[in-house]
Amino acid sequence: MKINMKYLFYLIIASAGFAGCSSSESKEPAKQDSKPSAPAYQLATVAKAGVSSTVTLPAQLAAFEEVSIFPKVNGYVKNVLVDIGSHVNAGQLLMTLDDPELLQASVQAKEKYARSKADFSIAREHYSRLLEAAKTPGAISPLDLSTAKENMEADSAQSNAEKASWQMQETMQDYLNVTAPFSGVITERNVHPGALVSANAKDVPMLELKQTAHLRLQIDVPEMLAAGLTTGDTVTFFVNALKGIKQTGTVVRVSGNVSQQYRTERIEVDVNNTSGRLAPGMYADVAFSSKGNTHAFTVPKTAVVISTERKYVLVMRNNNISKVDVTTGNQNASLVEVYGALQAGDTVISNANDEIAEGPVSKQLHS
Repeated sequence: MKINMKYLFYLIIASAGFAGCSSSESKEPAKQDSKPSAPAYQLATVAKAGVSSTVTLPAQLAAFEEVSIFPKVNGYVKNVLVDIGSHVNAGQLLMTLDDPELLQASVQAKEKYARSKADFSIAREHYSRLLEAAKTPGAISPLDLSTAKENMEADSAQSNAEKASWQMQETMQDYLNVTAPFSGVITERNVHPGALVSANAKDVPMLELKQTAHLRLQIDVPEMLAAGLTTGDTVTFFVNALKGIKQTGTVVRVSGNVSQQYRTERIEVDVNNTSGRLAPGMYADVAFSSKGNTHAFTVPKTAVVISTERKYVLVMRNNNISKVDVTTGNQNASLVEVYGALQAGDTVISNANDEIAEGPVSKQLHS
């Protein structure tokens, strides 16, 4: 029993010594590297090339030709031969008007012309006889002959004037028959037989005519995209009223004018609608491939920083970071066109953000 107690005593002392050594080792300060870690900037090279992309824009279908038909003369509506939805051909009679006063004015003008023509005939005959008699020396005085000639010429001018007045009245009579200026569909009718119409009223038309077999697809393209569009480019569009039906067309007209209000340029695509499925006013979504601007610079989308005040990229030159203001153009999933004081081959920070300040780079950068 004594031996065991002695053995236990030595065991306790050895354990205490080992614990003391461990404690002293744990109190020894660990060596730490006080040097801060360098930020990991990712770099990219500016390339001079356009970015091809597919852009979807809203558009609207419009009639290739349309006209509001107003009366050219005052009168009463006599007959209306068409209605909404009527398909008409160019020159077809649409409606007739009645104006008794205009008819009487035409008759009076005709009678005046007939009287003036008779006066001219008499004056011409009188001058012809005097001219024949003047061949005999002393028979007719030169003054009488000259007066007769002037009277004949005056009657001729008066006859021509009365003829023009009569022809004008006849033309006004023709305006009582309203015809279609081109082939199309009547889309609006606002008058009925017996209604009084006035040539001075231009607020509500009698009829509205639109050409629907041939339509215009009108697209307002942002100016940065419009610069890469030319006539002949193919576009694809979907009409909301005809779900799932893909249609194509080519750019036929480019306005060449940018709206100062919306900064867009109007382009038009001709659409064949002989089937009649489409109608003016329908809304469409247009998708077209933009080839991109070959004069633009290309950088990663993440290299462009957009703040509340400016849009810029961070350029690395001579171990120095500077902010260069840019405007953007076409873009795809990873790249974007930029325009600014850049050069091909410049280095930009691709993981840029507005917390990176301008100035010298004092830390090691990792590309």
